[in-house]
Amino acid sequence: MTEARAPWGARAVPYLPLGLIAALGATLAYVVRLPCRTGGWNDQVATYTNFCYTDIYPLYFDRALATQNPYFADVPFDKQVEYPVVLGEVMQVISWIARWLEPDAVAQAVRFYDLTVILLGVCLVAGVLLMAAVAGPSRRWDPLWYAISPAVVLAAYINWDLVAGALSMGVLLAWKQRRLVLAGVLLGLAIATKFYPLMFVGALFLLTLRTARWRPFLVTMGSAVAAWLVVNLPFMIFAWEGWRRFYVFSQERGVDWGSPWLFFQTKGWPVLGEIDVSTLGMVSLAVLCLGIAVLTLAAPRRPRLAQICFLALAAFMMTNKVWSPQFVLWLVPFAVLARPNWKPLVLWQLAEVWYFVAIWLYLLSQPPLGRDDLGISDDTYFTAVWGRVITIGIMMAFVVRDILRPDKDVVRRTGVDDQAGGVFDDAPDRFTLTSALR
Repeated sequence: MTEARAPWGARAVPYLPLGLIAALGATLAYVVRLPCRTGGWNDQVATYTNFCYTDIYPLYFDRALATQNPYFADVPFDKQVEYPVVLGEVMQVISWIARWLEPDAVAQAVRFYDLTVILLGVCLVAGVLLMAAVAGPSRRWDPLWYAISPAVVLAAYINWDLVAGALSMGVLLAWKQRRLVLAGVLLGLAIATKFYPLMFVGALFLLTLRTARWRPFLVTMGSAVAAWLVVNLPFMIFAWEGWRRFYVFSQERGVDWGSPWLFFQTKGWPVLGEIDVSTLGMVSLAVLCLGIAVLTLAAPRRPRLAQICFLALAAFMMTNKVWSPQFVLWLVPFAVLARPNWKPLVLWQLAEVWYFVAIWLYLLSQPPLGRDDLGISDDTYFTAVWGRVITIGIMMAFVVRDILRPDKDVVRRTGVDDQAGGVFDDAPDRFTLTSALR
């Protein structure tokens, strides 16, 4: 009896251990931040030395969540919520519950943190289980990297990224099962939660171009646009200033922590004095995406969807103006699905853990704290920045090699063509650069 035809209970049994381990990872992530929850977040030195910083608690006050809807809030523009609407309204609903449960403002903020952590823990478990369904029976245990890897545990509750992570895995599973409308709806909601899932549109387009499976692509994209409009239009009409805050902030934001551009800016490289960093980032991303497009259309065998999603997302992160420690949550599931080889993954995870430690120690030495006795220098911090860039670059190089030499792809060695491919799975080529040149 195949897995698809087995009773629901029999199909669910293999997922139970993964779900329990993911729940353990979510619990460990909560324990990591207990020093801040019990000791308060107001002491920055204690927060950084205990490595327990989170955006969740301070934004309850700083983004008007304690009093009103953040998009309709009568507050200065820089105090409005700088996130897309799905995430902003998730924050709003949780703040309503916190205010209903607690009369005191400080107690409300702690409750807001606890309730948010419960939601994020559920999203982590859901993301792991969805990833396992995408990976398939032959790679069932690969999602352990997402469930309990050290970098995931350390970064899980810095921000709300796990919500978008669960939606992104839902997109892949729906596409795999050829549920095109559902895949599009989830993609639209994911983009309205965090912006990075927009990179998956390019991956789908390139593989559609190669296989000429245009109807599934258009149905999915139409559903994504419709879902995005449904959740965004009310705010665009009735709360324009609050709605556009995310897009203005993304455009105007300068170089920030984690970005390789910060290294060049700190070292005073002349080129950054002549070219705007936003332009540099967009041009760099465009060059990398062009390379990914050429690779996808010129490879001897059609690449897997997860491989192109990983390359596109990694390119987006490496060229961005900011690279926060929680961005590791974006990449882990796609990195594992693209190339589930433990050696480069371990190397990258070590680099992410070092960056997680380095960023808080570096902030200790920066104004306004200026605690050089507790913090680290610029040069030490930038070893962590470049550690991430180099280790992700190594993984990208291995994925490119697997695409150019499919016999090296450990997923395809099991006889699978594309475990997340959906309509692309076993699809013949209709267009390649080689055929076009001929």
